[in-house]
Amino acid sequence: MPDQTTDITLYRLQACPFCERVVRTLDELDLSYRSRFIEPMHSERNVVKRVSGARTVPAIVDETTGVTMSESANIVEYLETTYGQGGA
Repeated sequence: MPDQTTDITLYRLQACPFCERVVRTLDELDLSYRSRFIEPMHSERNVVKRVSGARTVPAIVDETTGVTMSESANIVEYLETTYGQGGA
């Protein structure tokens, strides 16, 4: 459910299974988000490096909480903790 008026931005690659894991979690939690597809060539992922400090994906920026992070397992845990049943 990508949305242009959201506070969550997901930096991702096309057909990346780790990115899709985060997308599934965002959808399950009914969270709107903005997708930014980045360069497939690792050495050219400067946009995501400027945001998260690394060239790895997925990466998210949550403007609501001020959180920026990468690694799908960490992102999924953060989303479930922050926006799941026990979260906000």
